[in-house]
Amino acid sequence: MSLVIVGSVAFDTIETPRGRVERALGGSATYSSLAASYFTPARLVGVVGEDFTAGHRKVLEEKGIDLEGLRSVKGGKTFFWAGRYGEDPNDRDTLATELNVFERFKPRLPESYRRAGWVFLGNIDPDVQLRVIDQMEGKPTVGCDTMNFWIEGKPERLAAVLERVDILFINDGEARQLSGRLNLLQAGREILKMGPTAVVIKKGEHGALLITEDFRCVIPAYPLEEVLDPTGAGDSFAGGFMGHLAAAGNLNRDNLRRAMAYGTVTASFTCEDFSVERLKILTGEEIEERFERLKDLVRIEKE
Repeated sequence: MSLVIVGSVAFDTIETPRGRVERALGGSATYSSLAASYFTPARLVGVVGEDFTAGHRKVLEEKGIDLEGLRSVKGGKTFFWAGRYGEDPNDRDTLATELNVFERFKPRLPESYRRAGWVFLGNIDPDVQLRVIDQMEGKPTVGCDTMNFWIEGKPERLAAVLERVDILFINDGEARQLSGRLNLLQAGREILKMGPTAVVIKKGEHGALLITEDFRCVIPAYPLEEVLDPTGAGDSFAGGFMGHLAAAGNLNRDNLRRAMAYGTVTASFTCEDFSVERLKILTGEEIEERFERLKDLVRIEKE
């Protein structure tokens, strides 16, 4: 089944101890769509300026991503972000944020998108997330991401979103902030009371934890000897996770376990190069090979 993905499309200037890129393709919807495209047809909803060229569109179109929902604003500039990472990939400084056309992003979904059975809402304003949910027909399975900015700044609107989504992606610090609980299992259970069927707590290099009412799954991050650029890893995780679920068609335990693994694997490839460069050349065969390696890494008993 197709997956509608709504979020930012951006240009990023990124500096890490391994190098630097300027105005490289980025944004939550970009990473999520590229990751999801290896599992299921992806439909991207976003906004860009005139500086977003045919060459940029080609990167997405070559992976079969439907761009009918990507709106271009004449005379506008695309969202821009600049950041610097330290030796620890968790150590990041934001140097610049220019919302540009994204500041007034009010998505209007094409008619064909509204009947999709699966939706992923990137880390965007809760009011925008609600606007998308309101446009969907039927009862799609909805995943969404959020962050401390919205937890602090729009708690009531975020609460309204959580009442209407099935899967929440959130990092460990934000899970504690949202729930008021220090223990992550307790935090996950508190968030479930807010509406979602499943909560995925991302812990960076320490993996991820999935919690439902009657099921838990923990998975480590795929070990890498070198991380060139961690930008977009969380979005790629969510894209791989939601892409696999959309292809599988339901939220049973086996599919959730595999989604955790595929999300982890896809995110690991993202970290191997700057921007979306690794995702551009990734193959399904590479994903499956690394998926099998991850299974072997976490196996306790011999088959």
